[in-house]
Amino acid sequence: MDARVPALAEQLLLIERELRVLGLWARVPPSDEALSSGQPFGVGVLAFEEWLQWVFLPRMKLILESDADLPASSGIRPMAEVVYRERFAEVGRLLESLGEFDRLISGVG
Repeated sequence: MDARVPALAEQLLLIERELRVLGLWARVPPSDEALSSGQPFGVGVLAFEEWLQWVFLPRMKLILESDADLPASSGIRPMAEVVYRERFAEVGRLLESLGEFDRLISGVG
């Protein structure tokens, strides 16, 4: 098992927690058509928080649970900064968790 897995799992839990705290966690999933979009981050089809909840978190949890190879890099925080540029103060903890996830995946620090 990759030594980063426990810390990555913790970050995924923190990302989910922040989405819930911010009221961005949905009870009902988007349509199957929206979820199957091949667009990076679901742009144009899903809200960023929908992509986090319904695509990113489940995929990453599956990768961690199955001990599959981790991605070589991640650039989720920069995308979140674009999406939430008018709400930095409100989403600060979410941005921190996404940034830590990116850092852990890239193996920096």
